[in-house]
Amino acid sequence: MAQVLVRNLDEQVVAALRRKAELHGHSLEQELRIALTSAARLSPEERVALTRRIRGMTPANVRQTDSTELIREDRDSR
Repeated sequence: MAQVLVRNLDEQVVAALRRKAELHGHSLEQELRIALTSAARLSPEERVALTRRIRGMTPANVRQTDSTELIREDRDSR
């Protein structure tokens, strides 16, 4: 597992997170894990943006080879 150190957090933010953790019956560390895990998930809009970005990396004028052809070629070459 990775570790992250976050510096210069406002004391009010930390206090609010402590209160939230207490309400949920968690330690501050567990509350932060939950919050960060939730924040790391891509929203539907972010997924669409990522898909478009990846799609944009493929030149429009280049014909893409069907993967089944490549697999068949590889299998037949053995």
